[in-house]
Amino acid sequence: MKKYLLTSVAALGLVVAGAASAADLPSRKGPVAAPIYLPPVFTWTGFYVGANAGYAWGQIDSTTVGVVNGLGAFSDPDGFTGGGQIGYNYQIGQWVLGAEADFQGADLKSSSINLANNITASSEINWFGTVRARVGYSFDRFLPYVTGGFAYGSVKNKINTGAIAFSDDNTQYGWTVGAGLEYAFTNNLTAKLEYIYVDLDKESFNVPGGTFTSNVETKFSVVRAGLNYKF
Repeated sequence: MKKYLLTSVAALGLVVAGAASAADLPSRKGPVAAPIYLPPVFTWTGFYVGANAGYAWGQIDSTTVGVVNGLGAFSDPDGFTGGGQIGYNYQIGQWVLGAEADFQGADLKSSSINLANNITASSEINWFGTVRARVGYSFDRFLPYVTGGFAYGSVKNKINTGAIAFSDDNTQYGWTVGAGLEYAFTNNLTAKLEYIYVDLDKESFNVPGGTFTSNVETKFSVVRAGLNYKF
């Protein structure tokens, strides 16, 4: 019996010693890999707001009758524009569908002079805005797109015949179409370069007493750059 107990104790001691020795051996497991961070996939979907500035040029088409029949064509207006925009995009695959509204201050002026009769006329665009649909095809963070929709603007016409001076400030309505390219620098900040053509339909301009009547149609192009913040 004593011999059996001594043998068991010796065997247990060998097992414990072996386990301790094994614990001292280097581990065969490799180092624990650090988790890999994958940035979120960029999407154009979301609301955005922004600002823009650019240059505009165009033409004023006018028909004149009465005392200023020989007034002649208006000069071509041009000037700077600037304002803000708000919109929403929804991405389906690589296609991006959206809607955007913008409002712009403008400084476009045009004039016409009849030196023989000392008559002057002018037309000014003080502000305009658009409400447009956008359709684009994304290449990751690049987004070329086309756009078009409704346009409106303030057109102020003036006439001075020497005997009478009159002005008429109207809001004219029409349409717009254009195209652009937008790039996302970050997941929230984008920049765009855009061209739009705006056609404001004819507006009747009447001087009291019937001395002067004209239909004025305003057309102009805008090239502008802008920044957007996407939520």
